[in-house]
Order: sequence, then structure tokens, then C-alpha cells
Amino acid sequence: MTHRNEKGQPIGAPLPGWTARPDLPRAPITGRRCDVVPLQMDHAVDLHRAFSAGMTGTLWTYMPEGPFPDAQSYADWVAKAVQSTDPLFFAVIDKADDAPVGVAGYLRMQPAVGVAEVGYITFAPRLQRTAMATEALYLMIKQAFALGYRRFEWKCDALNAPSRAAAKRLGFTYEGTFRQATVYKNRNRDTAWFAIIDQDWPGLQRGFEAWLDPRNFDAEGRQKTPLSDHIPRSGDSSAAP
Repeated sequence: MTHRNEKGQPIGAPLPGWTARPDLPRAPITGRRCDVVPLQMDHAVDLHRAFSAGMTGTLWTYMPEGPFPDAQSYADWVAKAVQSTDPLFFAVIDKADDAPVGVAGYLRMQPAVGVAEVGYITFAPRLQRTAMATEALYLMIKQAFALGYRRFEWKCDALNAPSRAAAKRLGFTYEGTFRQATVYKNRNRDTAWFAIIDQDWPGLQRGFEAWLDPRNFDAEGRQKTPLSDHIPRSGDSSAAP
């Protein structure tokens, strides 16, 4: 539907009664397989150990910081990260053994217009490509929309194929690439933009909940049906959950 002003010009849809959304809180988010909790100094040693397990050196290629050659250098980064309010950093805690196995953050938060982004996603090998990894990101997305945010973004180096694939798998819509958007590690970055908006979220949420249901996994934890069977096509919230 096209909205027009009194001069006949097309304008955006009205948002009567719009008010700023609450700040995204520095508070734990509880899940079934994992909890997403505020990053703490106590997490540093275990996270560095988890990140270093079986690594080939590729984990930090597209991150603004790292690699971290030893536990102290990573602890120095954590000491700065825990003081940050934007990005707002969280650790992913495996509920099976209470071990921190990953980091992610909210960033570029704009409560006045209901927009936020997820980033700094750094998952240890034991967390990558697991239901727990999907659940951790689902919990963060879910919280933003539960607080009334209208748009939730994912951005990455346009050359980071795994990150682009992850965004699409999770139901984010690709919106374009900003050429020469920034510089990091003394090199250019073209930035690929993805987003979920509030009208997409109900169908996506149903899909996540159906896929994460324990009944969708066998006794060895293998999925019975892939997430793609449950998530609406990118940008199509009307698809069946």
C-alpha cells in the first residue's frame, strides 16, 4: 500500500504513537541448550582455550581484533570488552558443563528508532555448526523483537562466505553491499548488509522454535529436519513456518 501526504507525494507508512524502545539489557538470556550471559573477566581463560582448540588460524580472519597468541592477550581484550556499552558483549555458556564457548554482541543500538545489530560473533570449534549455536543467536534476536525493535541487522565482510551463509540460514534478508565501507587490519572491507524486520519475525520465530524442539533431534543430537524446512524464505514472512 502506498501512503501519500497532502501534496500527493509517496511517504512511508505511519507509525502512530511510536516511542523509543527500551535499551537492550546487560542481562542473562536463558535457553534450553545454552545461556547467553554478559561477558565477564572470569570467562577469558576458558574462552581462549576453547577458541584455540583445533584451530587452523581462520577464526580471526574477518574479526576486527585477533588472533590472540596467548591467554593474557585475550584477557586484555576481554578487560576492554566488559567495559563497553556498545558493543554490548555476551558469552555463550554451554549448559551441559557451564563452559563459555563463544562470544557475540549487540552493537549500533538505536532504541529511538528500534534498530540494533548482532556482531562480533566468535564461536569456538565445539560450538560451530551446532543446535546450540543456532539457539544462542535465536535468543539474541528474539529478545530484540520482544522489546519492540523494528529491525535487527547482520553485517559482515562481503568476502566472508560462511558469515553470509549463516545470515541467510537464520532468515536474514540480504539488502546489498556497501563498497569500501571501512578499513580494518590495514585492508579494505566491502560490507554486506542483512536484516530481519518486525513483520518477518513471527514466521521466523515459529520456524526457530519448531527446529529447536528436542523432538527434532535424535538420541545422538542429530537433526531430523534442517532449519531450512522451518524458516520462511528470506524476506517472505508469509511462508509456512
